[in-house]
Amino acid sequence: MSAKVNENIFKSMNDLEFKDTVSHQCGVTMNDSVEARAIAELMATKEGIRVTYLPAMIRIDGEGRITFKMDEIAEALGREMTPHLFEISTSTHYGRMVMVDENTVVLFGNMEEAMAYE
Repeated sequence: MSAKVNENIFKSMNDLEFKDTVSHQCGVTMNDSVEARAIAELMATKEGIRVTYLPAMIRIDGEGRITFKMDEIAEALGREMTPHLFEISTSTHYGRMVMVDENTVVLFGNMEEAMAYE
């Protein structure tokens, strides 16, 4: 699997490279909690997802889109997870968050792709 865990996504100002391009990255930041750990551990098994553990937060980042399945999270957590509870678990996100159905929340890095759900 190409999931990367604990690879810090943050860089010092000296290491930043600014480009005149559009990023299609997306992700969530969660306060470290039982729910956040279960979500992070599950998502770390997914292709193209990077999980970063910080002292009080967990970041989940991806390129293009990240799909969160509530039934998978519920199984990992051992109790119900709904899209609304999922949103409460996330401190913030970047990209367009869309509740596709009662089982699926998708974060889109490509805003044009997200517009299909408007």
